[in-house]
Amino acid sequence: MLGLGFWVGLAYLLCILSSLLCVVYGVINWNKGGEPVKTEDVQWVKDEEQAEEAL
Repeated sequence: MLGLGFWVGLAYLLCILSSLLCVVYGVINWNKGGEPVKTEDVQWVKDEEQAEEAL
């Protein structure tokens, strides 16, 4: 294995496998959606828009 030794080869292999796992996880959870919008958040946005219009 290119003269690098078992542990170095294992580290490379684990890095590649962990990268693939992250990609698979991202693809599975791509469009799951976030948390629902709270009514207090909607009110806060309205208050902010009114404050900006007043300026």
